[in-house]
This record gives sequence, structure tokens and C-alpha cells, in this order.
Amino acid sequence: MKSYDAIVIGGGHNGLVTAAYLARAKRSVLVLERRYLVGGACVTEETFPGYKVSTAAYVNSLFRPEIVRDLKLHAYGFELLERNPSSFSPFPDGRSLMLGADATFNEREIAKFSARDAERYPQYVAMLERVAALVEPTLLQTPPNPVKPGLGDMLEFGRLGKSAKALGSAMGEAVEILTGAARPILDRWFDSEELKATLATDAIIGAFASPSMPGTAYVLFHHVMGETNGARGVWSYVKGGMGGLTQALAAAARDLGVEIRTDCEVARIAVRDGRATGVVLANGEELQAGCIASSVDCRLTFEQFMDPSQLPPDFVAELNRIDYSSASVKINVALDALPDFTAYPGAQAGPQHRGTIHLCPDQDYIERAYDEAKYGRASTRPVVECTIPSAVDPTVAPPGKHLMSMFCQYGPYALDGGWTETAKNDFAERCFAVVEEYAPGFRASVLDRQILSPPDIERTFNLTGGNIFQGAMSLNKLFMFRPAAGYANYRTPIKHLYLCGAAAHPGGGVMGAPGWNAAREILKAGR
Repeated sequence: MKSYDAIVIGGGHNGLVTAAYLARAKRSVLVLERRYLVGGACVTEETFPGYKVSTAAYVNSLFRPEIVRDLKLHAYGFELLERNPSSFSPFPDGRSLMLGADATFNEREIAKFSARDAERYPQYVAMLERVAALVEPTLLQTPPNPVKPGLGDMLEFGRLGKSAKALGSAMGEAVEILTGAARPILDRWFDSEELKATLATDAIIGAFASPSMPGTAYVLFHHVMGETNGARGVWSYVKGGMGGLTQALAAAARDLGVEIRTDCEVARIAVRDGRATGVVLANGEELQAGCIASSVDCRLTFEQFMDPSQLPPDFVAELNRIDYSSASVKINVALDALPDFTAYPGAQAGPQHRGTIHLCPDQDYIERAYDEAKYGRASTRPVVECTIPSAVDPTVAPPGKHLMSMFCQYGPYALDGGWTETAKNDFAERCFAVVEEYAPGFRASVLDRQILSPPDIERTFNLTGGNIFQGAMSLNKLFMFRPAAGYANYRTPIKHLYLCGAAAHPGGGVMGAPGWNAAREILKAGR
């Protein structure tokens, strides 16, 4: 029976980060990936002949620059391509709004709709940056234990309190951002629905929630927190598709001595006397390890890979509070031509094609789309976000062709009647109809499409409920409560079993921080 210092379950970006850092510390590491390629939901696949499709995750900003530097990912082909402008919102009246990194440009664009909003927008961004300055340092920290705090935990609580105190009179605003709903905040700051709708769509991406629901404001400041090539708040495409990141991670890990096995499914985590001792594969092979790091979600780790009766009842109760609901549908589209928007005409690649295209006229539109989904029905008029990476990176599509990624809401996991092929195609047609309204002729340019409903996302990427964050990032499941109070330090009730994926702090998004933090804690424990 072969033995390793560590076995990492799941070859997504977080699992690869953990493996690479453990190998840097001279540990023998094995990564086990169920699919035919590593990357998890951060992959590039030739879904259509000649196209490099970012099947699931599609943009980057949050991936930690410290990891890029430490693992020398640029030497393995990792390259970020800045999107400028970052967003384009066309409206039914023929007007449009673009936003980017240039403050003067943003002011001019917003002023088309409201002079007051143009004046207040820089203040709004500054407010988000103040909150981000409080939150960002915690991303690469191990949360303190509120259940049984030791001296180190008490010191960490003190440091957090000192940082919060520095906010002064902005404390209430920060608490509202971290816990509240996006809509009342946007309504208080701005007048124009065009600007508010553009910002509100950012608050609901991947969440089964509307902007009027608590917790949606938390996502807003993520859009000022990341960076591209040192430029703060700038989102980008990975050259060659999102798999360019995970393939670079895999190459760096292999050069550090990590063994990676694909098409290798884990059936069970071996536990003896309360300790994880190895894994049993679906083919019956047994492997031993000094520790196990799981980058998959908690339902898989603690319900599918082991007997929950081995866990403390209070821990199981906390796991049962994790919300895996999802209503996001991903549609990848091969195009013969770029969409020609009525609000910004042009069939050649232009600024309207580079960033995220928001097809959502106002906040009420989002609320109505959500109202249908909460009763188990797919939205009649979906909220549609599109990106066209080929407008910035021509390597992802054949010459003269283009690639569109559509992230659409809401299509609930538990759809009335189920996600049959007919239901999937009906929903895709609704999304295409939305695009067609803003860019007549769009349908005629479609060469092929891939529709991933929440159950498809679950089956393909092993994400329970199709939830792209491995569980909702609500207040009761953030920081020191992710995945459970007393167990936010990447350790679990099973000795030598660690969590290193988005199920742990700081949660979902292509960030790498959970994997980085978990590796640090594993090494700290002497594993």
C-alpha cells in the first residue's frame, strides 16, 4: 500500500495550491482528481472544435498575487489580459453605460443618466474600498475560534477589533455592507436605475437571492478588492481560458514533486480511531497518508466519503445549516459573429464587447426574475450577463469566430418538472431572446451552444446543488463560522483531516486563499 505525507482530494485550483505549498516544504503529495483533467470548475475545454471554452469560471481578479509570485506561475504560461472597459450595459431606450478603471471615464458615462450619481460614484467606490481594507487582510488569515478561544484567538480578536475601530463613524456602513441587502444601499447612494441595475447584478452572481435580500451587499466590495497585474479592482481574462491558471498550477506542482492522478475517483476516506489514515479509491485501491486535505464541499467530504456517525453531533448540525441552493445556469456559445448592439453599433471588436455585458434594465427586473424562481419556476425574463473573451483574447476561438460565456439567473436546481433537455433548451431560448432584444441578429450568429443547468454543474464539477461557492456565503457561514464555529481553522473533528477548498474560509471564487491557508495550517501542525 503506497504511502504519502499528504493526499489532496480534488484537483481544483485550491487543491493544487495546497499541494504545491506542501511540496515546497518537502512533503510527498498526491492529488486525486475525479475528472479527466485538473482544474475543478476553473478549466478550459474544447467544448466546440477549435474553441477554448472556460466551461464554468470565466473571469479573474481575486486570485492571490502572493501565490502567483511564490509558485512562479508566469513561468508556466499564466497570463492575465485586462478588460477595459470592465462592463457594458445597454438599455431598451437605446442608451448605454460603460464602467472601467478610469474615474474620469466613469464620471462621464454615469453623468449621461444622473449628474448627482456621477458625483457620488467615486465616494461609493471609496466606501467599498474602506470595507475591503478591513476584510482583505483576513483572507489569508486563519479565523479565530469563538467557541474555545485560546490566547492566540483572543489576540486575533483584539487585532480585528482594532482594525474595525479604525473605521470610526463608517462602522455602521461597514456592518451594513457585510450583512445587509444590496438594494437599499444602492437606492440610498444613487438615483438612476441604469447604474443601480448594473451594480446590483454583481451582488447576485451565483447566489439564489435577489438584491433586496440580506447578504447580497457582501459581494459588492469583491469588485474593488482584486487586481490584475498590480492594478486594483481590475478584472481580467486568463489567456487561453481559465484553465491557463490551473494548468500553470499543476505544472508548478509537478515540478515541486507533486504526483497528480486524473480519472481517479475517491470512494471513501479511511478513518481509524478518530484519525484519517488514507483513502480508498472507486477501483478498490487503498492509499495511506499522514494527512488528508479535502478540497471538495462538506457534503461530499463528510457524508459521501465517510460515515457521519463518526462526527460530533454539533458539527453535523452545523453542516446541515449549509445552504447549497443554486439558480445559476451557464451557457457557452460558439458565434459566427460578434453581437451588434443597438445601443452601441459595431460588428468589429470594440469596447462594448470587452467587459461584462449586463442585460438588465432595472432592479425590479431582477426581483421579478427571482420571484418566479423561488417558487420552482425558471425566470420568464432571465437576468443575463455575457462575456466575450475572444474580443480580448483571439486565441480562444478559430479565426473570424467568437466565444460567448453567458451566466444566467434564475433557473432553480429543483425546477418544476426537472431539468429535461426540453427545459434546458427552453431556458436557453429565453436567454437568447433577451440578447436578441439588445443585439438583433444574435440568434443567427449562434453556431453551437452548451447549456449547464445547476444539476449539470453538480454532476460535472461535483458541486452539491450546483452551488459554485461550495455553500452559500451568508453571514452565518463566513469567516469564523465557515464551515462551522470552532472548525474554521481548516481542521475537522477527524484528526489529520483538513479542508482546503471553498467550503473553508474565505469561501468561493477563484481566489486560492483557502488552499494557501490550509497548507500553512497543515505544516504548522507538523504534518
